[in-house]
Amino acid sequence: MGVETLYSLGIALTVAGIIIVLVAILMLFIFNIKSEAKIRGGGAIIIGPFPIIFGTDKESIKMILLLSIILTTLLVVTAVLFYMLFR
Repeated sequence: MGVETLYSLGIALTVAGIIIVLVAILMLFIFNIKSEAKIRGGGAIIIGPFPIIFGTDKESIKMILLLSIILTTLLVVTAVLFYMLFR
């Protein structure tokens, strides 16, 4: 796999992510006419193996924490496997 292919794949995934976010925001405005609806959410910024987690309620934070632990574990396992395979 060449550098150009990886570069194009990165650009395509970035554009796809932006489109997904824009469609989600558009759907939120279209289908959320009632002001009674509760909006919950959260996110994580993972810098190396350290996640920075934020959210609107405890359930969202617990879910994001679980997902970030799984993602960090997969990152460490993948890094160790690549190190062992390609040294």
